[in-house]
Amino acid sequence: MAEPPGRAKARGPYAKTAARRTDIVRAARDSFAEHGYAGASLRDIAKRAGIAHAGLQHHFRTKEELLTAVLAQRDDEEWERGLTATDTTVAARSHLEQVLLEHQKAPELMRLWAELAVAASRPDHPAHGYFVDRDQRVHTRLVQGLRERAAGGELRDELDPESAASLLQAVLSGLQVQWLLNPRLDVIESLNCFMSLIFGRDGEEGRDAPEERR
Repeated sequence: MAEPPGRAKARGPYAKTAARRTDIVRAARDSFAEHGYAGASLRDIAKRAGIAHAGLQHHFRTKEELLTAVLAQRDDEEWERGLTATDTTVAARSHLEQVLLEHQKAPELMRLWAELAVAASRPDHPAHGYFVDRDQRVHTRLVQGLRERAAGGELRDELDPESAASLLQAVLSGLQVQWLLNPRLDVIESLNCFMSLIFGRDGEEGRDAPEERR
């Protein structure tokens, strides 16, 4: 596949640096998922990545920087998948369900995301800019999709796309925190109840029954 216009293909030391950072982030993701943020160490992450401790700190100075990179990588992967998976209401629901289910497979990362998101609400936090930008990107994309649904008559008349997007963001974040506190919670059922509130029965066509999806 050709590179996008204006983007040169990384060569030499630049390609090696990018590959090394990818290896480190992957190792950090495994370490955080296994040991949690407090239990993971830079030395363990360096060992998993096959690099010296000093070499790791050349790329990431602190464990907090690594955690932000891990969560950013997860966001990027989900963003790419979502670009082609949300062209209809049914597809959007299925994509959100899949995202929640995947997050449940790595509860420690889900917990770290919740903790870092709150900590990063402080303007002086190193990850503040990233989370502000992330929140705006997600909101903008949701608003765009909801406007399309509204134009097709799917969104309830009393809801505007901006408000619906804010509510959906709050529900997605809140359900994950609630699940961490109560793992018996069926987040998919709760998500679908909310989606039915803003879309009604429109968009239900073609969906499998709950027992068929599991």
